[in-house]
Amino acid sequence: MTRPLLPTIVLVTLFGASAQAGDDCDVAIDTWQPREAVRAMAADQGWRIIRIKIEDGCYEVYGFDRRGQRFEAKIDPQTLLIVELEAEEHDDDD
Repeated sequence: MTRPLLPTIVLVTLFGASAQAGDDCDVAIDTWQPREAVRAMAADQGWRIIRIKIEDGCYEVYGFDRRGQRFEAKIDPQTLLIVELEAEEHDDDD
């Protein structure tokens, strides 16, 4: 009876892995824009940058947006487009 579940488990595992890979940047290093370009893009967004690092082939930017909200952004190193943006919620009751 457990045999029909095996293909389902394999498909879920495969699709789950491919969905996670979508957050990675797969760009040749010789096509990357320099960190100065990331800083300029961030300034255009009104961001105050605390740190830029490389993670999963993307630039990862940590800082504060124009409202003072803390955020983390993944940036495509070739196009400087935002791949993912996570903002920390403010709790005004504190």
